Amino acid sequence: MSILKFDNVSMGYGDNAPVLNGIDLEVQEGEFLVLLGFSGTGKTTLINLMAGLEQPTSGRVAFKGEPITGPGPERGVIFQNYSLMPWLTVTGNVRLALESVFPKMPAKEKDAKVAHYVQMVGLSHAAHRRPAELSGGMRQRVNVARALAMNPEVLLLDEPLSALDALTRANLADEIEAIWQQERQTCVLITNDVDEAIVLADRIVVLTPDGTLGREFRTDIPRPRDRTEMNNHDGFKRLRGEVTKYLMEIGIEGRAEGTRTLPNVTPIHGLPKAQKDAQEGLIEDRFLDFSQLHKVYPTPKGPLTVVEDFDLKMNRGEFVSLIGHSGCGKSTVLTMAAGLNEISKGAIKLDGRHVMGADPERAVVFQSPSLFPWLTAKENVSVGVDRVYPRASRAERQDVVEYYLEKVGLAHAMDKPAADLSNGMKQRVGIARAFALSPKLLLLDEPFGMLDSLTRWELQEVLMEVWAQTRVTAICVTHDVDEAILLADRVVMMTNGPQATIGKIVDVNLPRPRTRKALLEHPDYYAYRQEVLDFLEEYEHGAKPKAKPTAIAAE
Repeated sequence: MSILKFDNVSMGYGDNAPVLNGIDLEVQEGEFLVLLGFSGTGKTTLINLMAGLEQPTSGRVAFKGEPITGPGPERGVIFQNYSLMPWLTVTGNVRLALESVFPKMPAKEKDAKVAHYVQMVGLSHAAHRRPAELSGGMRQRVNVARALAMNPEVLLLDEPLSALDALTRANLADEIEAIWQQERQTCVLITNDVDEAIVLADRIVVLTPDGTLGREFRTDIPRPRDRTEMNNHDGFKRLRGEVTKYLMEIGIEGRAEGTRTLPNVTPIHGLPKAQKDAQEGLIEDRFLDFSQLHKVYPTPKGPLTVVEDFDLKMNRGEFVSLIGHSGCGKSTVLTMAAGLNEISKGAIKLDGRHVMGADPERAVVFQSPSLFPWLTAKENVSVGVDRVYPRASRAERQDVVEYYLEKVGLAHAMDKPAADLSNGMKQRVGIARAFALSPKLLLLDEPFGMLDSLTRWELQEVLMEVWAQTRVTAICVTHDVDEAILLADRVVMMTNGPQATIGKIVDVNLPRPRTRKALLEHPDYYAYRQEVLDFLEEYEHGAKPKAKPTAIAAE
């Protein structure tokens, strides 16, 4: 039986192009429907129409056959932001929602209902804490409990997990699935994460960039769906490949452009003039050498060792991914390599010389690109280029800037102020800025962590295309298993902190150049993925290493 129905619904704002175009959609009672798509495809608008928070420009949205004219308690909404009352406890926030819907319910019954849903989301131990005392994942659990306590017939989830770290996101998604199976309400979830969609959905519907409905995918994998076990499930692999291929076909086209050539100029750190000769004269083996690296912070209770005996040798031109749970010291290692964080013990050598302080020979791309908002994309990249190529003419320096902005697909937006760029475009500028410095070492600290999953795919492709031109030695800190394997020659996995160290190293012998579609079809891809997933699962609950591996230079 249909519980929600869209009949030829379109939605527009002012004179702009419609966000949604001719939507015909039915949601069945008890179904878990996932709406999947890139940012800007109208997913949130679709949920708002279901919730009654907006009215369509044309067409009809109905709940159980009746037009939706406004919000109602039968349609509970969980948003991306938590919207909790900061002065109320967990219990108080849940009770507030309950009282708004059931004002005549006896107090004892309200208390029992609140306690039931707080327990259901695993927050009984924190029932009397206020939002400021809760983690992001715990706050979103309160949001879930609050929505459930209103006893809705339909639960509408608008990217409720996107602001959470990968581990918390996965755990909470599993909890939402368990609650859905227990309560059997109809659920509609917006997400841009393919794995999350497959784990949760009965049916996946893709929203296309032009605001229409695209392909529909049925998920016939038996429940409950264990993420680690699904990595070996043929149905999961097949569906994951089909959805990924379709999304890339409708949303990701070729971005790297190549009408310009790199000028014949020499940066201050001594790399040769043309990019084709960029690595001449540099040592090959142990080009980057982390030797018994330690990071110790003083605390009132005594020294705290965050990183211990980090020992890694990298050859010139190698790409390494550094992965591990939050707090394992990944970014600490990276900032020490950048010269932004003092080394407590041990050493880092690059091209045979000790790393001492920050230097443009070591370019860093952070999670947030930190652009000057009043400068254009071109001007933001020029800031570093002007310093690194002091002997080049102005025209030559501009050629360097424009070459790399073209390579990251921003030829059309070079003269736009940074303030007018999307988050994805800003990060493209950050990538162009790093490569334009012709660095000996490229350091990427979760460069796509603030972006939605599909924009992240796009920029991973951009990064690989530009890196293939330069073959600069690179380290990427990430929490994304697929990103780690896609980018790297080796995946270096770190144990939990404090006293974090290297727990395991996996050599990724997959052909280059790499594309996401090709990797998903490679027979060895899921075996590599399983190795990394097994390690992360082993260290998920604070386990410590059984034995320390010997880290040697790549062959």
